[in-house]
Amino acid sequence: MNDTSSSYFPQIADISKAYQRIKSVVKHTPLEYNANLSEEFQAQIYLKREDLQVVRSYKIRGAFNKMSCLTQEELNRGVVCASAGNHAQGLAYACNKLQIKGTIFMPAPTPKQKVRQVRMFGKNYVDIILVGDTFDDAQYEADAFCTTHNMVYVPPFNSKKIIEGQGTIAIEILEDAQQEIDFMFLPVGGGGLSSGIGSYFKQVSPHTQIIGVEPLGAPAMHESFRQNKLVKLDTIDKFVDGAAVKKVGHLNFPICKEVLKEVALVPEGKVCSCILK
Repeated sequence: MNDTSSSYFPQIADISKAYQRIKSVVKHTPLEYNANLSEEFQAQIYLKREDLQVVRSYKIRGAFNKMSCLTQEELNRGVVCASAGNHAQGLAYACNKLQIKGTIFMPAPTPKQKVRQVRMFGKNYVDIILVGDTFDDAQYEADAFCTTHNMVYVPPFNSKKIIEGQGTIAIEILEDAQQEIDFMFLPVGGGGLSSGIGSYFKQVSPHTQIIGVEPLGAPAMHESFRQNKLVKLDTIDKFVDGAAVKKVGHLNFPICKEVLKEVALVPEGKVCSCILK
């Protein structure tokens, strides 16, 4: 089965193999009880602290897993990605670790802090090209560059090995959880995280209800659910830049349809007010 098959569903064995590939590079981040949220919502609420990951997000898991599966010939050609920031940092870190050349396309409005982080993690192994206004613009340019220069594209979400890498988070959650998990809320951008974690939970903890959470201004998954088909949005609000995509992955969508109970929308203003709490 090739990497573009839409009938793909991640298996426990695939995600377990991914974990073996990446566990020496990524941190096993804590599943942390949050007393304030638990009191506010009268529930026992835990946060999976991927913000404590080596690149401050879970994206290193998928990027490193994908790149670890490339052949030496592919690695020698170099890799290309498009990212609003977090995937770029993961790929840059992996390029540095594996000592291979990477070219990273990022939207021009990407916060300078994220650009600096990418440079810091990638050192001399990565080149950064700022282009366009959105992730989709950057992806278009990355695709063209990849074809012209015969390099290997490492997508941020629409890839089996990316999905399986992100799914390794589920292994850690279930290992650390001291009781059954009734509900889990996952942020949704292109669908890589929810595809990976959701598929693992579907097989190991099927009673857990999984809810995707998407910014109101970039509801690509929500709208695709509503129309029961992949939908490309005309415009999006770029405020929640890490989740601002016009179209989710064609691999990710059918998996998410199977594993997510629903996709909830959160207004960008609500995101701000919660951050400031």
